[in-house]
Amino acid sequence: MIDSTVKKIAVFRALQLGDMLCAIPAIRSLRTAHPLAHITLIGLPWANEFAQRFSVYFDDFISFPGYPGLPEQNFNQALFDVFIKRVQSHQFDLVLQMQGNGTIVNQLLESFGARYVAGFSPHPQPITPGSYFLPYPNHIHEISRHLELMAFLGVPSTGTDLEFPITKQDEENFHKLKLPVSKAHYIVIHPGSRGSWRQWPPLYFASLGDFCIKSGFQVVLTGTKEEMPVINEVIKLMKYPPIVAAGKTTIGSVAVLIDQAYALIANCTGVSHLASALATQSVIISMDGETERWAPLDKTLHATVDWTKTSDYHAVLKEVTALFFRL
Repeated sequence: MIDSTVKKIAVFRALQLGDMLCAIPAIRSLRTAHPLAHITLIGLPWANEFAQRFSVYFDDFISFPGYPGLPEQNFNQALFDVFIKRVQSHQFDLVLQMQGNGTIVNQLLESFGARYVAGFSPHPQPITPGSYFLPYPNHIHEISRHLELMAFLGVPSTGTDLEFPITKQDEENFHKLKLPVSKAHYIVIHPGSRGSWRQWPPLYFASLGDFCIKSGFQVVLTGTKEEMPVINEVIKLMKYPPIVAAGKTTIGSVAVLIDQAYALIANCTGVSHLASALATQSVIISMDGETERWAPLDKTLHATVDWTKTSDYHAVLKEVTALFFRL
Protein backbone atom coordinates (compact mmCIF):
# COMPACT_ATOMS: atom_id res chain seq x y z
CA MET A 1 0.00 0.00 0.00
CA ILE A 2 2.86 2.40 0.79
CA ASP A 3 4.20 3.11 -2.69
CA SER A 4 6.72 5.56 -4.08
CA THR A 5 4.14 8.36 -4.22
CA VAL A 6 3.94 8.37 -0.41
CA LYS A 7 6.68 10.77 0.64
CA LYS A 8 5.29 12.48 3.75
CA ILE A 9 4.24 10.16 6.58
CA ALA A 10 2.88 11.02 10.03
CA VAL A 11 2.94 8.46 12.85
CA PHE A 12 0.35 9.12 15.55
CA ARG A 13 1.31 7.57 18.91
CA ALA A 14 0.63 9.84 21.87
CA LEU A 15 1.77 7.58 24.71
CA GLN A 16 4.52 7.09 27.29
CA LEU A 17 8.08 5.75 27.06
CA GLY A 18 7.44 1.99 27.22
CA ASP A 19 4.69 2.21 24.62
CA MET A 20 6.91 4.27 22.35
CA LEU A 21 9.84 1.88 22.60
CA CYS A 22 7.61 -1.06 21.63
CA ALA A 23 6.74 0.73 18.38
CA ILE A 24 10.37 1.25 17.34
CA PRO A 25 10.79 -2.12 15.55
CA ALA A 26 7.84 -1.19 13.32
CA ILE A 27 9.17 2.33 12.74
CA ARG A 28 12.61 0.90 11.93
CA SER A 29 10.96 -1.38 9.36
CA LEU A 30 9.09 1.58 7.89
CA ARG A 31 12.26 3.67 7.59
CA THR A 32 14.23 0.79 6.10
CA ALA A 33 11.58 0.20 3.44
CA HIS A 34 11.18 3.92 2.70
CA PRO A 35 14.53 5.61 3.40
CA LEU A 36 13.64 8.81 1.53
CA ALA A 37 10.24 9.39 3.15
CA HIS A 38 9.82 12.34 5.52
CA ILE A 39 8.45 10.82 8.74
CA THR A 40 6.86 12.96 11.45
CA LEU A 41 6.01 11.72 14.93
CA ILE A 42 2.82 13.13 16.44
CA GLY A 43 3.00 12.49 20.17
CA LEU A 44 2.75 13.85 23.69
CA PRO A 45 4.90 16.94 24.41
CA TRP A 46 7.62 14.91 26.19
CA ALA A 47 8.14 12.83 23.01
CA ASN A 48 9.89 15.70 21.25
CA GLU A 49 13.01 14.42 23.02
CA PHE A 50 12.12 10.88 21.90
CA ALA A 51 11.89 11.94 18.25
CA GLN A 52 15.25 13.68 18.52
CA ARG A 53 16.83 10.62 20.11
CA PHE A 54 15.51 8.49 17.26
CA SER A 55 16.31 11.02 14.55
CA VAL A 56 17.51 8.20 12.33
CA TYR A 57 13.83 7.26 12.02
CA PHE A 58 11.97 10.54 12.59
CA ASP A 59 12.50 13.77 10.64
CA ASP A 60 10.08 15.98 12.54
CA PHE A 61 7.81 16.17 15.58
CA ILE A 62 4.38 17.67 16.24
CA SER A 63 3.18 18.00 19.82
CA PHE A 64 -0.29 16.55 20.44
CA PRO A 65 -2.42 18.61 22.89
CA GLY A 66 -4.84 15.88 23.90
CA TYR A 67 -8.28 14.76 22.83
CA PRO A 68 -11.55 13.89 24.63
CA GLY A 69 -11.45 10.29 25.82
CA LEU A 70 -7.66 9.98 25.87
CA PRO A 71 -6.39 9.92 29.49
CA GLU A 72 -2.75 10.90 28.94
CA GLN A 73 -3.35 14.66 29.28
CA ASN A 74 -6.14 17.19 29.75
CA PHE A 75 -7.93 18.46 26.64
CA ASN A 76 -7.55 22.12 25.68
CA GLN A 77 -9.78 23.24 22.80
CA ALA A 78 -7.71 26.31 21.90
CA LEU A 79 -4.48 24.33 21.68
CA PHE A 80 -6.28 21.61 19.77
CA ASP A 81 -7.52 24.07 17.14
CA VAL A 82 -3.95 25.28 16.56
CA PHE A 83 -2.77 21.68 16.37
CA ILE A 84 -5.30 20.68 13.71
CA LYS A 85 -4.38 23.63 11.50
CA ARG A 86 -0.69 22.77 11.83
CA VAL A 87 -1.22 19.12 10.95
CA GLN A 88 -3.44 19.95 7.98
CA SER A 89 -0.87 22.42 6.68
CA HIS A 90 1.67 19.59 6.30
CA GLN A 91 -0.55 17.87 3.70
CA PHE A 92 0.64 14.40 4.67
CA ASP A 93 0.44 11.62 2.12
CA LEU A 94 -0.15 9.06 4.87
CA VAL A 95 -1.13 9.16 8.54
CA LEU A 96 -0.51 5.97 10.53
CA GLN A 97 -2.74 5.34 13.54
CA MET A 98 -0.46 3.46 15.97
CA GLN A 99 -2.25 4.58 19.15
CA GLY A 100 -4.64 1.74 19.91
CA ASN A 101 -7.67 -0.01 18.48
CA GLY A 102 -8.99 3.19 16.93
CA THR A 103 -12.27 3.50 18.82
CA ILE A 104 -11.44 7.04 19.93
CA VAL A 105 -8.85 8.37 17.49
CA ASN A 106 -9.72 7.06 14.02
CA GLN A 107 -12.24 9.79 13.36
CA LEU A 108 -9.72 12.34 14.62
CA LEU A 109 -7.07 11.14 12.19
CA GLU A 110 -9.53 11.34 9.30
CA SER A 111 -9.66 15.09 9.98
CA PHE A 112 -5.89 15.51 9.44
CA GLY A 113 -6.44 15.89 5.70
CA ALA A 114 -3.97 13.22 4.59
CA ARG A 115 -4.26 11.40 1.29
CA TYR A 116 -4.30 8.07 3.10
CA VAL A 117 -5.08 7.02 6.66
CA ALA A 118 -4.03 3.58 7.87
CA GLY A 119 -3.82 1.78 11.18
CA PHE A 120 -5.94 -0.27 13.54
CA SER A 121 -9.70 -0.57 13.70
CA PRO A 122 -11.82 -2.11 16.48
CA HIS A 123 -13.59 -4.30 13.94
CA PRO A 124 -13.10 -5.51 10.35
CA GLN A 125 -13.96 -2.93 7.73
CA PRO A 126 -13.57 -2.84 3.97
CA ILE A 127 -10.59 -1.01 2.51
CA THR A 128 -11.95 2.16 0.95
CA PRO A 129 -10.16 4.77 -1.16
CA GLY A 130 -7.77 6.50 1.20
CA SER A 131 -8.39 4.25 4.24
CA TYR A 132 -6.54 1.05 5.15
CA PHE A 133 -7.45 -0.37 8.56
CA LEU A 134 -6.34 -3.66 10.10
CA PRO A 135 -8.63 -5.24 12.73
CA TYR A 136 -6.86 -4.68 16.05
CA PRO A 137 -4.94 -7.86 16.93
CA ASN A 138 -5.65 -8.73 20.56
CA HIS A 139 -3.66 -11.10 22.78
CA ILE A 140 -0.30 -10.63 21.08
CA HIS A 141 2.80 -8.71 22.10
CA GLU A 142 2.79 -4.96 21.54
CA ILE A 143 5.90 -5.22 19.36
CA SER A 144 4.31 -7.89 17.19
CA ARG A 145 1.07 -5.91 16.90
CA HIS A 146 2.78 -3.00 15.16
CA LEU A 147 4.88 -5.28 12.98
CA GLU A 148 1.63 -6.89 11.83
CA LEU A 149 0.42 -3.44 10.82
CA MET A 150 3.59 -2.93 8.79
CA ALA A 151 3.12 -6.32 7.10
CA PHE A 152 -0.49 -5.35 6.32
CA LEU A 153 0.87 -2.25 4.57
CA GLY A 154 3.51 -4.20 2.64
CA VAL A 155 6.48 -3.23 4.83
CA PRO A 156 8.90 -6.13 5.61
CA SER A 157 9.99 -6.62 9.22
CA THR A 158 13.54 -5.80 10.32
CA GLY A 159 13.13 -7.81 13.54
CA THR A 160 11.76 -7.37 17.05
CA ASP A 161 14.84 -5.93 18.76
CA LEU A 162 14.28 -2.80 20.82
CA GLU A 163 16.67 0.15 20.73
CA PHE A 164 17.63 3.07 22.93
CA PRO A 165 20.52 5.19 21.63
CA ILE A 166 22.63 6.61 24.48
CA THR A 167 24.09 10.02 23.73
CA LYS A 168 27.11 11.88 25.03
CA GLN A 169 24.72 14.20 26.88
CA ASP A 170 23.15 11.19 28.60
CA GLU A 171 26.57 10.08 29.82
CA GLU A 172 27.40 13.58 31.04
CA ASN A 173 24.09 13.77 32.91
CA PHE A 174 24.82 10.39 34.47
CA HIS A 175 28.28 11.43 35.65
CA LYS A 176 26.85 14.64 37.15
CA LEU A 177 24.80 12.48 39.51
CA LYS A 178 28.07 11.33 41.12
CA LEU A 179 26.55 8.06 42.25
CA PRO A 180 28.99 5.91 44.26
CA VAL A 181 28.49 2.85 42.04
CA SER A 182 30.76 0.39 40.27
CA LYS A 183 29.78 -0.83 36.82
CA ALA A 184 28.04 -4.24 36.87
CA HIS A 185 28.25 -4.37 40.67
CA TYR A 186 24.88 -2.80 41.41
CA ILE A 187 21.23 -3.65 40.88
CA VAL A 188 18.67 -1.02 39.92
CA ILE A 189 15.34 -1.32 41.73
CA HIS A 190 12.48 0.74 40.33
CA PRO A 191 9.49 0.53 42.71
CA GLY A 192 7.28 3.13 41.05
CA SER A 193 4.67 2.97 38.32
CA ARG A 194 2.23 5.44 36.76
CA GLY A 195 -0.77 3.71 38.32
CA SER A 196 -0.80 2.83 42.03
CA TRP A 197 -2.71 -0.34 41.21
CA ARG A 198 0.32 -1.48 39.19
CA GLN A 199 2.76 -1.01 42.07
CA TRP A 200 4.19 -3.99 43.90
CA PRO A 201 4.11 -3.50 47.70
CA PRO A 202 7.02 -1.37 49.01
CA LEU A 203 7.69 -3.97 51.72
CA TYR A 204 8.53 -6.55 49.05
CA PHE A 205 10.83 -4.17 47.19
CA ALA A 206 12.55 -3.34 50.48
CA SER A 207 13.02 -7.01 51.26
CA LEU A 208 14.52 -7.66 47.82
CA GLY A 209 16.78 -4.64 48.19
CA ASP A 210 18.15 -5.97 51.48
CA PHE A 211 18.60 -9.41 49.92
CA CYS A 212 20.61 -7.95 47.02
CA ILE A 213 22.82 -5.93 49.39
CA LYS A 214 23.43 -8.96 51.60
CA SER A 215 24.36 -10.85 48.42
CA GLY A 216 27.16 -8.39 47.74
CA PHE A 217 25.55 -5.88 45.38
CA GLN A 218 24.93 -2.19 45.67
CA VAL A 219 21.28 -1.24 45.26
CA VAL A 220 20.21 1.90 43.41
CA LEU A 221 16.60 3.08 43.73
CA THR A 222 15.18 4.93 40.71
CA GLY A 223 11.92 6.69 40.01
CA THR A 224 10.38 10.03 39.13
CA LYS A 225 9.84 12.95 41.50
CA GLU A 226 6.15 12.04 41.57
CA GLU A 227 7.06 8.55 42.77
CA MET A 228 9.13 9.76 45.76
CA PRO A 229 6.48 8.80 48.34
CA VAL A 230 6.82 5.16 47.23
CA ILE A 231 10.63 5.43 47.12
CA ASN A 232 10.72 6.89 50.64
CA GLU A 233 8.52 4.09 51.90
CA VAL A 234 10.92 1.51 50.46
CA ILE A 235 13.90 3.30 52.04
CA LYS A 236 12.14 3.37 55.42
CA LEU A 237 11.44 -0.36 55.26
CA MET A 238 14.97 -1.39 54.21
CA LYS A 239 17.48 -2.56 56.85
CA TYR A 240 20.47 -1.55 54.73
CA PRO A 241 20.91 1.90 53.09
CA PRO A 242 20.39 1.97 49.32
CA ILE A 243 21.78 4.53 46.88
CA VAL A 244 18.98 6.88 45.87
CA ALA A 245 18.89 8.20 42.29
CA ALA A 246 15.10 8.67 42.27
CA GLY A 247 13.93 12.16 41.44
CA LYS A 248 17.35 13.13 40.10
CA THR A 249 17.59 11.43 36.71
CA THR A 250 16.64 12.23 33.15
CA ILE A 251 15.40 9.50 30.83
CA GLY A 252 18.86 9.39 29.29
CA SER A 253 20.80 9.21 32.56
CA VAL A 254 18.58 6.47 33.94
CA ALA A 255 19.23 4.58 30.69
CA VAL A 256 22.98 4.85 31.32
CA LEU A 257 22.39 3.67 34.89
CA ILE A 258 20.46 0.62 33.68
CA ASP A 259 22.95 -0.02 30.89
CA GLN A 260 25.81 -0.29 33.38
CA ALA A 261 23.86 -2.22 36.01
CA TYR A 262 24.16 -5.91 36.74
CA ALA A 263 20.36 -6.20 36.65
CA LEU A 264 17.04 -4.38 36.97
CA ILE A 265 14.13 -5.25 39.25
CA ALA A 266 10.91 -3.37 38.50
CA ASN A 267 7.16 -3.38 38.06
CA CYS A 268 7.22 -0.59 35.46
CA THR A 269 7.03 -1.33 31.74
CA GLY A 270 8.96 1.83 30.83
CA VAL A 271 12.22 0.79 32.50
CA SER A 272 11.50 -2.83 31.59
CA HIS A 273 11.68 -1.95 27.90
CA LEU A 274 14.79 0.14 28.55
CA ALA A 275 16.45 -2.96 30.01
CA SER A 276 15.36 -4.94 26.96
CA ALA A 277 16.72 -2.31 24.59
CA LEU A 278 20.04 -2.17 26.48
CA ALA A 279 20.35 -5.96 27.02
CA THR A 280 20.50 -5.61 30.80
CA GLN A 281 19.07 -8.65 32.54
CA SER A 282 15.95 -8.06 34.60
CA VAL A 283 13.24 -9.44 36.83
CA ILE A 284 9.90 -7.79 36.08
CA ILE A 285 6.83 -8.10 38.31
CA SER A 286 3.73 -7.79 36.12
CA MET A 287 0.79 -6.37 38.06
CA ASP A 288 -1.74 -6.07 35.24
CA GLY A 289 -1.95 -9.66 33.96
CA GLU A 290 -0.87 -8.66 30.44
CA THR A 291 2.45 -10.46 30.23
CA GLU A 292 1.66 -11.66 26.72
CA ARG A 293 1.51 -8.00 25.66
CA TRP A 294 4.29 -6.33 27.65
CA ALA A 295 6.79 -8.89 28.98
CA PRO A 296 10.33 -8.75 27.54
CA LEU A 297 10.65 -11.10 24.58
CA ASP A 298 14.11 -12.46 25.45
CA LYS A 299 13.27 -15.02 28.14
CA THR A 300 16.92 -15.98 28.62
CA LEU A 301 17.84 -12.46 29.73
CA HIS A 302 14.61 -11.32 31.36
CA ALA A 303 12.30 -13.07 33.81
CA THR A 304 8.68 -11.95 34.25
CA VAL A 305 6.51 -12.91 37.23
CA ASP A 306 2.77 -12.53 36.67
CA TRP A 307 1.61 -11.32 40.07
CA THR A 308 -2.05 -11.75 39.13
CA LYS A 309 -1.47 -15.50 38.92
CA THR A 310 1.08 -16.18 41.67
CA SER A 311 0.89 -13.41 44.33
CA ASP A 312 3.90 -15.19 45.79
CA TYR A 313 6.89 -13.16 46.98
CA HIS A 314 9.06 -16.27 46.91
CA ALA A 315 8.40 -16.68 43.18
CA VAL A 316 10.01 -13.29 42.64
CA LEU A 317 12.81 -14.06 45.09
CA LYS A 318 13.53 -17.26 43.15
CA GLU A 319 13.99 -15.30 39.91
CA VAL A 320 16.20 -12.72 41.63
CA THR A 321 18.31 -15.50 43.16
CA ALA A 322 18.71 -17.01 39.69
CA LEU A 323 20.37 -13.75 38.59
CA PHE A 324 23.27 -14.38 40.93
CA PHE A 325 24.02 -17.79 39.43
CA ARG A 326 24.78 -16.05 36.13
CA LEU A 327 27.90 -14.44 37.60
